[in-house]
Amino acid sequence: MEKAFVAQRVAKKLFVTEAAVDGALGEAAELLSELLTARKEVNTSLVFADDVQVKLMDAMKALSEARTAMVGVHNELNEAQLRLGVRTKMTVEKPVSLQATETPLRAAI
Repeated sequence: MEKAFVAQRVAKKLFVTEAAVDGALGEAAELLSELLTARKEVNTSLVFADDVQVKLMDAMKALSEARTAMVGVHNELNEAQLRLGVRTKMTVEKPVSLQATETPLRAAI
């Protein structure tokens, strides 16, 4: 099989994986926001469910580290592409399933 086609297949999987990690991080951030809002709405103390918030922040840190690792994977694959002599710029569209689930950034108040 031609190297360019193999590289494109790998690139598609890379982009899907990157989008999944970003999506999970975004969802976790939205969950944190909902938890903080819910605590205010039910008028509970800051102490209430603090352990939940701490664990969620740990999960977000892990997702952030996973995102950084994926950036490293991306960079290493770019280098591998060059070593293989694949020099074409490949454009890969986002899968439709990911486009439908993306949440737009909200303006900060």
